[in-house]
Amino acid sequence: MKHFFTLTIALFLVSPVFAAKMPMPSDMPKSYDAECASCHMAYPPGLLSEQSWQNVMEGLGKHFGTDASIDEKDKTEITIWLKKNAATKQKYRVVAPDNRITKTAWFIREHDEIKADVWKRASIKSPANCGVCHTSAAEGIFSEKNIKVPAK
Repeated sequence: MKHFFTLTIALFLVSPVFAAKMPMPSDMPKSYDAECASCHMAYPPGLLSEQSWQNVMEGLGKHFGTDASIDEKDKTEITIWLKKNAATKQKYRVVAPDNRITKTAWFIREHDEIKADVWKRASIKSPANCGVCHTSAAEGIFSEKNIKVPAK
């Protein structure tokens, strides 16, 4: 019984740390970094479902108001990789409204205390600009311990 109690406490203490980590898979293709991360943060594929990533890649001609078309070879490589590494946890697996991470129920729930005017600050610009507040977002760490919201 003592071991059960110790294990339960250990899991309770460690689990929030794991929940805040979304590491980039080690097999990230160079094309993902070159094509996608050249305009915005390289989002870990585990933040969206397989279907959402498929939808994003099929809509590159109108990628959130921008023509982000890429050559077919890179598009195929990136699509396969994103789908292979897409969300496995139930809360991330749903198809995101408009294929936007920022419109998923889990994102809204995690950021519900952020007032609308904060997202409009010149230093932030939008909820999709994760790295501005999540100082370790590039490493796939979205822990509340690593948040620094810019004043302006």
